[in-house]
Amino acid sequence: MAEATLYKDANANAIDVTAPEALDAGEVIQLPDGRIGVTAGLAGIDSGDPATLLTAGQFTMAKTADVVCLDGGRAYFDKSAGTITPLQTESADNVYAGVFVGDAASSDTTCVVDINVAQRTVWDMHTGAADTAIVQTTGTTDLKTRAGTAEFSFSTNAEAEKADILSKVSVPVTQKMIFEAIFEVVTAADADVADLNVGLANDTHASDADSITESCFFHNDSGADLNLDAESDDGTTEVAATDTTVDLVAGTPKEVWIDARDLSDIQMYVDGVLVLDSTTFTLEDATGPLKALWHIEKSANDTAGTYQLHRMVLRTTDVA
Repeated sequence: MAEATLYKDANANAIDVTAPEALDAGEVIQLPDGRIGVTAGLAGIDSGDPATLLTAGQFTMAKTADVVCLDGGRAYFDKSAGTITPLQTESADNVYAGVFVGDAASSDTTCVVDINVAQRTVWDMHTGAADTAIVQTTGTTDLKTRAGTAEFSFSTNAEAEKADILSKVSVPVTQKMIFEAIFEVVTAADADVADLNVGLANDTHASDADSITESCFFHNDSGADLNLDAESDDGTTEVAATDTTVDLVAGTPKEVWIDARDLSDIQMYVDGVLVLDSTTFTLEDATGPLKALWHIEKSANDTAGTYQLHRMVLRTTDVA
C-alpha cells in the first residue's frame, strides 16, 4: 500500500536496493543506515527485484490519528501502522523520518514530511551549555546523567533542596519559539512538599519556581497528586496552575510542547494533544529573554523522589 506521495522534489537523492518484499510505489521502508526510503515509480515491485528508493524530498504521508504536528517538529514513521507520528516511542518500529513541513491538525489524515532531515534547534540539553545549581544543606541530593538522561533525586534529609537545568542560550521575546521536552517521574515525593516545573522562563530560582517573574510551565505538585498542570506569568497577567486533565504515571515519560510562536496565545501540548485550549496562556508582556528550564524543588521535609529529563530543546522560527 502506498504510504507516501511526492509533495515537492528537491533534486531527491535515490538509492538502488533489492526489494526485501513486494513493494508498492510510494511505500516507505527503512534502509541499513537507518534512513527511510520511498519507493519510486508508478508500478509495484516484486520481492527480489531491483527497487529505486528516494531518500530526500518532501512527501505527503498518512498521519497517525488524533495528534498534532508542529512545523519543524520531529517526525517518526510507525512501521507497523504505516503512518507518521510526532512522538518518539521505545518501539523499534518507530523510526526517525525527518521534520514536518507546516502544521497538521489533530483531525488531518495526512502531513508533509521533509524526509531524513535533522531537526534544527537553537539549544539542546545534549549538546548545549547550561547552568545547574544544587541547593542543599546536609543532604546528598544527586543530579547526574545516565546515557543522555538527566536524573535528580532528593535526599531523605528534612531540608529544602533544589536542582535545575537552565539553558545558557536565551531567546528574545521578539522571536517566535517552540519548547519541547520529555520528562518522567520515576518516584514521586511521599508528601505535598515537592514541585516539578519544566518550560520557558527568564531565570531560575534557588527555592521556588513560582517566584520566577516570567515563565510558562508544565507543573506537577509531586507528592500531592500526579496531575499535570499548566501555567504562565508574564509579570502582568498570571494564569495559575490549571489541571490539564492529563495525569502523570510514575515510570512513564511524557512529551510536552510549548508553542510560543504567538506569545499572546501560547498553545500547550501533551503527547501531541492540545490541552486547555480555552485557557489563554500568555507571555505577551514579558521582557525576556527566555530560556529552557527544568526545575525540581522541595521544602523542608524528609521526602525522597526521583525525576528524569530525557530531552529538552528550544527552537525558533521567523515564519509564522
